[in-house]
Amino acid sequence: MADPSSYRPKPGQIPDSPGVYKFRDEHRRVIYVGKAKNLRQRVANYFQDLANLHPRTRTMVTTAASVEWTVVSTEVEALQLEYSWIKEFDPRFNVKYRDDKSYPYLAVTLNEEFPRVQVMRGAKKKGVRYFGPYGHAWAIRETVDLMLRVFPVRTCSAGVFKNAERTGRPCLLGYIGKCSAPCVGRVTPEEHRDLAEDFCDFMAGRTGTYIRRLEKDMMQAAEEMEYERAARLRDDAGALKRAMEKSAVVLADATDADLIAVAEDELEAALQIFHVRGGRVRGQRGWVTDKVEAVDTSGLVEHALQQLYGEERGDAVPKEVLVPALPEDTEAVSQWLAERRGSQVSLRIPQRGDKKDLMATVQRNAQQALGLHKTKRASDLTTRSRALEEIAEALGLDTAPLRIECYDISHLQGDDVVASMVVFEDGLARKSEYRRFQIKGFEGQDDVRSMHEVIGRRFRRYLQEKERTGEWEEQPTGTPADGPAPSGPVPGPVPAAGPAVGDGEPTAVAKDTEPREDDGRPKRFAYPPQLVVVDGGQPQVAAAKRALDELGIDDIAVCGLAKRLEEVWLPDDDDPVVLPRSSEGLYLLQRVRDEAHRFAITYQRAKRAKRIRTSPLDDVSGLGETRKQALIKHFGSVKKLRQATIDEICEVPGIGRRTAESVAAALASTAPAAPAVNTATGEIIEEDDGGSS
Repeated sequence: MADPSSYRPKPGQIPDSPGVYKFRDEHRRVIYVGKAKNLRQRVANYFQDLANLHPRTRTMVTTAASVEWTVVSTEVEALQLEYSWIKEFDPRFNVKYRDDKSYPYLAVTLNEEFPRVQVMRGAKKKGVRYFGPYGHAWAIRETVDLMLRVFPVRTCSAGVFKNAERTGRPCLLGYIGKCSAPCVGRVTPEEHRDLAEDFCDFMAGRTGTYIRRLEKDMMQAAEEMEYERAARLRDDAGALKRAMEKSAVVLADATDADLIAVAEDELEAALQIFHVRGGRVRGQRGWVTDKVEAVDTSGLVEHALQQLYGEERGDAVPKEVLVPALPEDTEAVSQWLAERRGSQVSLRIPQRGDKKDLMATVQRNAQQALGLHKTKRASDLTTRSRALEEIAEALGLDTAPLRIECYDISHLQGDDVVASMVVFEDGLARKSEYRRFQIKGFEGQDDVRSMHEVIGRRFRRYLQEKERTGEWEEQPTGTPADGPAPSGPVPGPVPAAGPAVGDGEPTAVAKDTEPREDDGRPKRFAYPPQLVVVDGGQPQVAAAKRALDELGIDDIAVCGLAKRLEEVWLPDDDDPVVLPRSSEGLYLLQRVRDEAHRFAITYQRAKRAKRIRTSPLDDVSGLGETRKQALIKHFGSVKKLRQATIDEICEVPGIGRRTAESVAAALASTAPAAPAVNTATGEIIEEDDGGSS
């Protein structure tokens, strides 16, 4: 625990202008980002008597080891920079709303030649028009099914579309009139785009125009005694009305607004948002957050606005945002929203009428969401805490292992040997920290030697990060500057580890001893676990412990979990630790071990599948995917291509004589010695698929 006075800025050092400040911990990670109209006043508040600080603020300042700031011109710039840094650094003490699910949107891909209507989740893409979010994907599909009668826009995938183009036959929707079939030229690209834009206009709330036009055409057709056409128009108008009924009318027809409500207690807060477009509720979603910083309702609202609109532009930001409490700097936030929309945005608290009544409904949804979340989490939190305490007690640890790393080795009869590293923090999987390794130090099957290599590579990277960030400084005697020499070999300049697949090349060790500024982002391999778990028994545990000893690391506990009897093995112990079958601690260790096994075997299978799919044509220099496909299409298979002469290969469009000679040489060097045989049936397997040799 750090003493805030040890890094408190000197009097007069902090400017009194607007800006954004960052607190960093001893590892140079950014743990909190904040903004201020007056940096001097705001930052000074963190360095008062600890007894006067809110408990969460007190925890933050005692975890931090330094503070720094950036001066900006206006409060709006401060708001923008604060949002950018929170997104970039993911500080642990900032409020971050998290979705309990990925909400689906109705999307129209206007960036394609023939726009497509589909359900989309995840990050928004440029050139795609979004409507929603919706609570369920089936609600989108029901709405689209009704509207395709009037707006027969393409809904098929690229593969189905191209197949219809090739065969000249549309899909079923084209035959029943729910697609205009641009794939077979029934409409021009311009006509199909007009249909897609009309579809978007209707979804955006401009509904009255289309229904009135349909009803007018229906009456005219009836007067002209075109009764079949009139009946079809009547059904079209009915379909649009049923689609409209799925979104309840709650406000005046022209109202575009987002309503935000917050339900909170001392520890957590739930947020609910209703998206109203054209007077109708077009979408709803909710978030939940831990109150890891001392924040009131107005602060929660400001964080919500940043997360909602930080990536949005244009009409995605509504004309009106209704909130339960205004942010501290309402003017700056309103200006920021207006800049993102491109026109004025009204940010206010509803006082009366329909908008206040709808806000009460949103508030009830937020209260229910918070209650449901607390009911779900209570048992989970209690169980995880008990599991970590049981593990600490069984392994003789001083504190509960809040970060656990587990390693597993996977191979198929000695081929494609790989390893996995999974991370659990506070008893929950942290998948962004997972890592994969290829075993490159030797050939063949040796799980113990593989485990030693992987643990050594992982913790060399950890030591490199410590040295690079200045936690170590090389001394003339080789002793670390931050304390007495640890037992075992003293880490001097750490040799570069082999590459960890999925993690990029290792960071080079600096040749100078000057402390270097870190950017504060979470670093790969930078944080040590309190407990290392290996999948295996005494030999694997001994190998992992030996790797740590060779690096001079003696403050990380190691254990192994053997599959046969689910025994927990400790280094240098001849007898295992046997946890009760009903133990929550054993259950957590099993989950960690099983997740490491799943992650390792998934990677191993992917590597094996990629190796099997490898073609001898891959080794031909300068032969791209297009010309490879042309060769296979021309000859039908790699086997027939191998039998072709150079002159025959030159007949393929785009293949010159030099390339043909290279292809022939590559295929000759990889010619099979004997035909492959299916050992189960005795059948000779002909090489005729062109995908492998």
